[in-house]
Amino acid sequence: MDDQNKNLILATVLSAVVLLVWFVLFPPEQRSPDIVEGDTSDGISAPQPGALVPPPSAEGEIAVAPGALEASPAESRAAAVAASARVPVETPRLTGSISLVGGRIDDISLRDYRETLDDDSPIVTLLSPAGGPDAYYALHGWVPAGDVPTEAVPSAATLWQAPEGAALTPDTPLVLTWDNGAGLIFQRTIAVDDDYMFTVSQSVENTTDTPVRLAPYGLIARHGEPETVNFFILHEGVVARTDGELAEIEYDDMTDLDLVQAEGGRVQRIEGTQDGWIGFTDKYWMTTLIPPAGVPFAEVVKYVDRADIYQTETRLGAVEIAPGATVNTESRLFAGAKEWETIRAYQNEQGVAGFVDSIDWGWFYFLTKPIFAALHWFNALIGNMGIAIIVLTLCIKAILFPLAYKSYVSMARMKELQPEMEKLKEKAGDDRQKLQQGMMELYKKNKVNPAAGCLPILLQIPIFFSLYKVIFVTIELRHAPFFGPFQDLSAPDPTSLMNLFGLLPFAAPEPGSILALVFIGILPILLGVSMWLQQKLNPAPTDPTQAMIFAWLPWVFMFMLGGFASGLVVYWIANNTITFVQQYTIMRSHGAKPDLFGNIKGSFKRKPAVANDGKPPSSRK
Repeated sequence: MDDQNKNLILATVLSAVVLLVWFVLFPPEQRSPDIVEGDTSDGISAPQPGALVPPPSAEGEIAVAPGALEASPAESRAAAVAASARVPVETPRLTGSISLVGGRIDDISLRDYRETLDDDSPIVTLLSPAGGPDAYYALHGWVPAGDVPTEAVPSAATLWQAPEGAALTPDTPLVLTWDNGAGLIFQRTIAVDDDYMFTVSQSVENTTDTPVRLAPYGLIARHGEPETVNFFILHEGVVARTDGELAEIEYDDMTDLDLVQAEGGRVQRIEGTQDGWIGFTDKYWMTTLIPPAGVPFAEVVKYVDRADIYQTETRLGAVEIAPGATVNTESRLFAGAKEWETIRAYQNEQGVAGFVDSIDWGWFYFLTKPIFAALHWFNALIGNMGIAIIVLTLCIKAILFPLAYKSYVSMARMKELQPEMEKLKEKAGDDRQKLQQGMMELYKKNKVNPAAGCLPILLQIPIFFSLYKVIFVTIELRHAPFFGPFQDLSAPDPTSLMNLFGLLPFAAPEPGSILALVFIGILPILLGVSMWLQQKLNPAPTDPTQAMIFAWLPWVFMFMLGGFASGLVVYWIANNTITFVQQYTIMRSHGAKPDLFGNIKGSFKRKPAVANDGKPPSSRK
């Protein structure tokens, strides 16, 4: 077997091994912050008894609407929304309402995104009120410090007052007020922009004759563990940034945190001094608390066992409010889709440091970030994500072409050295050390690098992983159309052999089922054909076992990759096609004339029988 075929076998074996084990070898990065015990900063009061009461969990704070728990999920959510007085929220991209009970931001849906591709599919619901299914909401407020009683500050059950006919829009902030009847007047102003950012401004006026100490907080709570994709390459759970350090914590890890009796749950506390944010991230959606920049803060991850509530918090230091004085504080809340362009604008234009890292770029972030930026730019220019993937593939192949050229040239030179290598084998006999020394001298004399043929393949492995990561985690690929039946490049090929790609009047098998694995669609078939044609640039190996492996590999890959995202299969088809053209052109430029059609015909010919002596009948006397 010549070295060109050896390199090809090595390449295919490497690719197969990588596809099978890469989830284990390259798990997503997870860095957990250190737990900080007690008070470590004069600017932040630690959550110790007598110093600062932790923000409330929602357990028992909101009455459940009558019959809500017995109703269907849709009815129970509607009942939970109707259980309290509300102010509507209407923006170009959000719709919902804010509860006057607690002043909670707890009813938010995303206008631009639907659950499925169907035109009548409901829009995506992000936040939901307590008392209904999948409760998920944000709450801001104050906690008492010093001798201030708990009832002197608003709680999650406080009924706030709003102007009659009030509505929250980008042009009309919502102003809520509450008078505790004991000399403290609280005001909360909620503003929202045209995208997904809320600004919550809180003030306290002290009309008493004694100073009071209070500390502002914000929290996001999820009742029960949410349904997740639960895939190795995707992080879902807590995502936080503190003073330049990124932390990701799974839901399962939250239940294993240390139990802190004073907090009423399992807590991990992270101190910050410069900038930060913390919240919950799903595959495509995120809700994040952003404390004011430059103000010392604490970020808290909390799990309340008895109520099964997952909670993230931001806590600022206690402030003293003198008699007759008013204190103001401001923080932000992001609640929306993880759109790269939108999040990057908040980072670059509004100072939310490192916000673009809330997207899970993974270990190969130095590749995934520029790959996605290029893909996003091509899509904006062309207007079709599928074509953008093909153009991106062409650019990647152009960048790697010098290496590919050297690889193909090295393979051609090694093929020219084949006769001399056969002579070395005859001279060396069974002395493998002598053979290897002779081969190294031969390579050195002719300036041939036998490893050059593998370098482009090795470089393509992290590129492949990075592109797969980009296609899997970024919302820009969700429901991104290509053409015809391919209306979601983040999902597997929707066509199927079972219904002759839509010609027969019945549905294709359910994605992920055994039938879907067997009755693959158009794109996996094109992938198999492209790999097969690329293989036919060279004659089949003379060894029958190797020839059989080569014959089956394209079709094994075809079924292996049939359930992958359509966008990734499009990339692989384009990559194979461009590689085929490059290899064919380079081989012709060096005097080799690939017998493509002859090799194809040869693969369909009946192979002669082989006797026990290993020789075909025509060669025996």
